[in-house]
Order: sequence, then C-alpha cells, then structure tokens
Amino acid sequence: MSAAPSNPLTLAYYPGCSQTGTAAEYDRSSRACCAALGVELVDVPDWTCCGSTPAHTVDHFLAGALAARNLLQAELAGHDRVTTPCPSCLAALRTASHHLAEAPAENGAPQDSGPNYRAEVERLLDRPAPLRATAVSVLQVLTEDVGVEAIASAVTRPLTGLRVAPYYGCIMNRPPGLMQFDDPENPTAMDRVLEACGATVVDYPFKTECCGAAFGMPRLDIMQRLSARLLDMAASCGVDAIVVACPLCQMNLDLRRGQVNAFSHSQGGTHHAMPVPYFTQLLGLALGLPESGLGLDKLVLPLGPALTAARAREDERIARTQAELAAKAARKNGTSANGNGSKENTPCA
Repeated sequence: MSAAPSNPLTLAYYPGCSQTGTAAEYDRSSRACCAALGVELVDVPDWTCCGSTPAHTVDHFLAGALAARNLLQAELAGHDRVTTPCPSCLAALRTASHHLAEAPAENGAPQDSGPNYRAEVERLLDRPAPLRATAVSVLQVLTEDVGVEAIASAVTRPLTGLRVAPYYGCIMNRPPGLMQFDDPENPTAMDRVLEACGATVVDYPFKTECCGAAFGMPRLDIMQRLSARLLDMAASCGVDAIVVACPLCQMNLDLRRGQVNAFSHSQGGTHHAMPVPYFTQLLGLALGLPESGLGLDKLVLPLGPALTAARAREDERIARTQAELAAKAARKNGTSANGNGSKENTPCA
C-alpha cells in the first residue's frame, strides 16, 4: 500500500446510527480508505442521531434540531466541514444547514426556514444553532479533495476484470439544489473511483432508481418489486457485483436478498446471487488494505466468488491475447523468412 500524504486533510466525521450497527462494515472501510489516502477523520464529539428519514415525517423543527446539534458539535470542535458515508445522514445534515441559512419570507409569515426556523431550532437545542458548518459525503471527499488520479496512483491491487454496476440510490445527489454534488440523473463519481481501482464499470441505467428504501417495513411488496428490478437489470448488464454507497440500499439488496428472490421467483423471475459491496470495500481491496479491516465477512452474499471469476476471466483474456500475439509473430517471421529470395515449399492444391 502506498504511504499516505504527510499533511493529511482533517475533517469532522459523523458515523451515523447505521454505521455503528447494521452497516458497521461501511464505517470500517470508510475510515480505513480515508486514512490510507491521507484524510484524517475526527469523530464529531458526543454525536447523536441526525433524525434521518423518520424525524421529518413527525416534526420538521425537531428533525432540524437533531441534525443541527451534530453540526454544532463539529463547529464547537473547530470544524466547518463534516463528512459522513450515509446519504440519509448527509441529506438530514445538509437540509438543516440549508434551512438555517435561508432568508425570511417577504410577508414575514411563519415558515419552515429562515429566522423562524432558526428560532425554533435554537429553542429546541436551548443554545445557538450552528452558523457555518456543513456536510459532504465521503464519496465527495474522495473524488474532490483526494482526487481520482491520486486514488489511481495509490492502487496496489487493481480489480482488473471485475465488472461492476455502480448504484447510487435516490438521495446521494438529490435534490440537486441541496446536495450540490455530481449529476442528479447520471452521477459518475463512484464510477470514476471504481475505474481508478481497475474495475470495469458498466453503463447501469438504473443507477439512481429507488430500491424501495424504508418501504421494506410497511410495504414489503414494494421493496421486493423495486429491488428485484434493480437486480434483473444488473444481471442483464452482465456484472459481477452491484456496488453501493447507502446502508439502506445495501440492506435491501443484500441482507433481504432472500425476500427479493422469493418475490422474483413468484413472478417467474430469476434468482440472483451477485454480491452487493460498499464502494469503500472495493476501494480498500484495491489499495491493498487487509480484508479483515474492510468488513467483507459481513456481506450476506460473499464477494470472493465474484473476485475469483473476474480473475479467471482476466487470466483467460491474457492467455488468449498472448496466444494471438504469438501466432501473429510466427506468421510475421514466416513471411520474413520466405521473403529472402527463397520459395516457400507448399503442397499443391
């Protein structure tokens, strides 16, 4: 593994609830990759739940206060940028900072942003709300702060031959005015990171389609149908793995694969066995980091068979290319030998 830069970038790090439980491997691999690439992550002191999706469905101001508290904790620790691996956490943090900075309505009517929003959030916090801290994703830090070229130069174990479908999910880049990162319809940041790792990135048309998200609780059938659709498309693209950046997407496509496959089978569909790793797990492998520190053992559908198949295909491709080159060289040498005034002895037709 290449040595990390001597002057690392330091950012506040917000793990979020999932990354300390069901998505612990995302947290572990994110930390490991950032450290290897010279990004120092400092945990937000005494961080708490950001509210994620459920909070704003109950109380808009409470959701803002939950997220704002974590931004404030980072700000008080001297940080104006917070990074998180989770798109849902990112959306909550950026929504809070956006509303806290918004101007008041012209008619001064009560509203869910601007001074009225700030006043209500500060009442719930019982302290001033943050003024400058904002949040960015780990993916954005890796592509914009570290840079894809630096990532490529740090790769020691390229994922040559591995065919992957980058799946961003619904909210990594949406709404664009709030997230301000990548293309909301055709994002490419994860594509570029995976290409830097040596993988073959396919053009996956469903890269921002919904997997069913939290509908897996109240409407299992919706999650099953949408996730099965994603898997069917990935299979038709001939990929070895679907690569994700969202804990909820990973759960629906990996942990709940049995439910999705059962639904697919009931509809006359296909049983899929392709793994669904986080992009940071593949990045860690390409950087030569120990597999034990990337949480690969937590994947329900193991990555090993896909890597083995990719290596076998690549070995076969290399052998085929070498054979073709050898045959071409032999033909060239034969032509050269027979071009010195001698006549090639060939049988008559």
